[in-house]
Amino acid sequence: MRLLWSAAVIAAAVSSASAFAPVSNGAALTRSGVAMSAVATADVKAKQDASIEKLKAKDASSAALSKDDLNVVFEDEHIVVVSKPSGVLTVPGKDESNPSLNQAVFDRFGSESGRMDKMVVHRLGMDTSGLVVFARTNAALRELNSLFRTRKVTRKYEALVCGHVAQDSGSVDLPLMRDYEYPPYMRVSTDEHQRALIALNQEEVGKKILESPKESQTEYVVVSREDMDGNDVSRLTLTSISGRTHQLNVHCAAIGHPIVGDTVYGFEGEAAANGGLDESALPEDKASAELQQAIASASAGKPMCVHAKSISFRHPVTKEDLSFECSAPF
Repeated sequence: MRLLWSAAVIAAAVSSASAFAPVSNGAALTRSGVAMSAVATADVKAKQDASIEKLKAKDASSAALSKDDLNVVFEDEHIVVVSKPSGVLTVPGKDESNPSLNQAVFDRFGSESGRMDKMVVHRLGMDTSGLVVFARTNAALRELNSLFRTRKVTRKYEALVCGHVAQDSGSVDLPLMRDYEYPPYMRVSTDEHQRALIALNQEEVGKKILESPKESQTEYVVVSREDMDGNDVSRLTLTSISGRTHQLNVHCAAIGHPIVGDTVYGFEGEAAANGGLDESALPEDKASAELQQAIASASAGKPMCVHAKSISFRHPVTKEDLSFECSAPF
């Protein structure tokens, strides 16, 4: 049986009306409407500022990776495909001294432009392992950017999530927004939370937090239902249709099965619990708080269990259909 989770936005969210309704087999699982007042710019700005130093410290902890350490899956004169280990930044971010996969790839292969940033066409989060494609030539860069923008690249991830997912396959179709309560993280977007942004000053909080909700779609297939240190977990194949920031993490949390080892969107993480949804909106097969706590304890200090396992696309120059795969380390 296949399960569909989608967001139904209702125009007038009053009294018993819900602004968000996950849908299972045609039945709406509603969340009670909650009256929310507009948030103050100063409050959001203070939270943003407090998070900046945390994020800087995490980026600085990126593991050093030399050009000789690279796990190269494919290379030609136009592109390079490498497998990134967990704990390494894809790009250095604002502090160019941060160790990154981008720097190691540039040091080994170089680029036609002579700039490492002109090799980047997509990214994986620091805690995510798996396949990353880099462009070596300007022509490859232009075409790969077009392929990603038009969603002509297929990426599949393997993940361990908390609990046994009941349905063998399904899709999650929930829009995402920046979370003003826990910046700079993401959450499932609702009408209430969109209305709360009305009073924010863009010059103070920036454009990203005020962006419209982004449609976000993830498909999943249960590979196996397993036991990890006596705790129920499920191994999933996740297909990112829309490729939004933190999409897989938020969607897994929003269906009650956060990714094992996710210290941001998982049990007592830094972001909003359940992807920002109320507990009552989660499905019956959700992983209990007790189970999530046990798994969090068992996985403490270990890499997050999500891996970019495969990627398929048409070569940007030769137009050959390419497909690459690498096994998950967990």
